[in-house]
Amino acid sequence: MKKLLSCLFVFISLSSSIYANEMIDVINTFRADKFALRRTYNIRESKEYYERYNQFYTEWEVKLKNIDFNGLSKDGKADYVLLRNLIEKEEYLLNQDYDAFKEVASVVDFADNLYSFIQQRRRGTQPDAKALAMTFNDAEKRISEKIKVLKNNEFEDWLKAEKAAAIIYSLQRGLGEAYKFYYDYDPDFTWWMKTPYASLDQKLKEYAEFLSENYSKDSQKDDGSGIIGKPVGRKTLIKNLEYEFIPYTPEELIETAESQFAWCKAEMIKAAKEMGYGDDWKAALEHVKNTYVAPGKQPEAINSLYDHSVEFIEERDLITIPELAKETWGMIMMTPERQKVNPFFTGGWEISISYPTEGMEHEDKLMSMRGNNPNFSFPTVQHELHPGHNLQFYMNQRNKPYRSSFDTPFWMEGWALYWEIILWNKEFPRTPEEKMGMLFWRIHRCARIIFSLKYQLGEWTPQQCIDMLVDEVGHEYANAEAEVRRSFATSYTPPLYQLAYMIGGLQFYALRNELLEKGWTEKEFHDRVMKEHMMPVAVLRLLLEDKEIPKNYKANWKFSTEFK
Repeated sequence: MKKLLSCLFVFISLSSSIYANEMIDVINTFRADKFALRRTYNIRESKEYYERYNQFYTEWEVKLKNIDFNGLSKDGKADYVLLRNLIEKEEYLLNQDYDAFKEVASVVDFADNLYSFIQQRRRGTQPDAKALAMTFNDAEKRISEKIKVLKNNEFEDWLKAEKAAAIIYSLQRGLGEAYKFYYDYDPDFTWWMKTPYASLDQKLKEYAEFLSENYSKDSQKDDGSGIIGKPVGRKTLIKNLEYEFIPYTPEELIETAESQFAWCKAEMIKAAKEMGYGDDWKAALEHVKNTYVAPGKQPEAINSLYDHSVEFIEERDLITIPELAKETWGMIMMTPERQKVNPFFTGGWEISISYPTEGMEHEDKLMSMRGNNPNFSFPTVQHELHPGHNLQFYMNQRNKPYRSSFDTPFWMEGWALYWEIILWNKEFPRTPEEKMGMLFWRIHRCARIIFSLKYQLGEWTPQQCIDMLVDEVGHEYANAEAEVRRSFATSYTPPLYQLAYMIGGLQFYALRNELLEKGWTEKEFHDRVMKEHMMPVAVLRLLLEDKEIPKNYKANWKFSTEFK
C-alpha cells in the first residue's frame, strides 16, 4: 500500500508539472475570491453587490500590475493576458448592469432597513423582532403606494421593467433566506415575524409581477412578430468583439457571412440536382425534412449516426478519442416545454433527444420530427458528442482545468462547428440527403451572423430575421420564430453568441491551416487544442505557434475567413 501511494504521489506530481506555471495559483485565487464574494453577497440586484464587485475588480487590477510579466513563462504570459482580459470584460459587463440597475433603483427606495436585516443575518445578529415586524409592515404599505404611482409612470421598455422586477425578486429571496435562519429558532422572532413576513413576501411577489409588465407597449413598435428586443448598437458590439480578440467590425463579419451563405446556397442547389429536384433546393429540403424516423426510433438513429462519425474519424486518425469518453456519454429526453424554445438536439455530457412525446400538439409533433430527421441530425451528433462538446468537457476536466474561467462560445461552439467544416471537406456525407442536412446547419450558422448583427445594428426588425430563416434557410416558421425570440427577447443571450459558431469555427480552421503549413499533422493540432483548455482562439494561436505574447495583447489576428 505504501508503495502504491508513493507511486500515486509521483504520478500526480508529474501530471501537475506538465502544465505548471506561475499563474495557476493567481488564477485559482481569483476564482476562489470571486466565489467567496458570490457566496456572501448573494443579492445580486443591490447597490451593495455592485459596489463590492467593483472594488474587487479594482483590487485585482492592482494585483496584476504587481506581477513581473517579463519573468513569466510562455504559458504564464498567456494566462496573464487571459486573466487581465477576463477582469476587464467582467468589470465592463458589471458596470453595464450597474448602470441599468441605477436607472430603476427607485423601485426599492423603501428597503434600506430590509437590506440591513439581511446584512446583519450574515453574522447571526439577533434582531429586534418587534421593530422588525413594524419595518416589514411599513414596507408593505410603501409598496402599495409605489404601485399606485408607477401605474401612471410606465418604464420606457421591457428591459427596464425586467430589471426592476429582478431587483424585487432578488430582495425577496434575500429576505426569505434571512427569515428561515431565525424562524423557529428565535422564539421572539418567531412570535412577531410569522404574519408580517408572509404578508410582505406575497406583496413583493405581486410587486415584481406588476413591475415586469409595467412598461410602455408603444415605446418599441411590434413589427408583427410579437418579438420586442433592444439592439445593443455598434459600439457595444465592437467592445464585445475586442474582449474575444476579434479585430473585425460587425460590417466585415456580415460580409464574410454573406459570402459563406452564398457558398452554402450553391452547394444546396448541387445537392438538390443530385436528388432530382433541379435548382429547387426548397423542394429538396422539404423531401429531406420528411425522412424522419418513426416514433420510438430516435435513440437507435442517434447511435447509428454516432458509430458512423467515430468510425470515420478514427479511420483517418484525426484526433484521439479516449475509450472512457466513448464509454461514458449518455442520452436524455428533452421535455415538450423545452422543445418549444429549443426544438433541436443539444448535448455535452449527454445528448438531449428532441422528438415528439404523446402529449404534444399535432403541429408541434410534426415540427419536432421534421426538424430532427436523421439527415439534419447527421452533423449534429458529432457536434454534440465526439469530437464536439462531449469530448471538450471530458478533456477539459483532465487538462489545465484552472483555465475554465476563460470560457468563450467562440472556443466551445466554434470547435464543434469547425468539425462540420473539416468533415464536409473530407466527404463525410455519403448521400445528397446527408449533404443537404449538413448544409442546412452550415447555412443556418451563416444566417445567424447576418440576422443577429443586422438586428443589433438597428438595420433589421425581428420579423425580417424570421423571414430570412424561413425564406432563405428553409426553417419551419415556428422554429425560426423561436430562434429569433431566444436571440433578442431575452436578457440572458449575449449579443455575440450567435456569431460564435461560424466565426469561432473559421478561427480554428484558419489556425489549422497555418499549423499544417508549419509541418503539423491534423491529429497533432486537434490533440493539442484539447489539452490547452478553453480560451479565445487568438490567444491559443500565440501558444501553439510559439509567438511572442505582449503584456497588453489586443486583437490583431486577421484570420482567414475562407472555408477552403
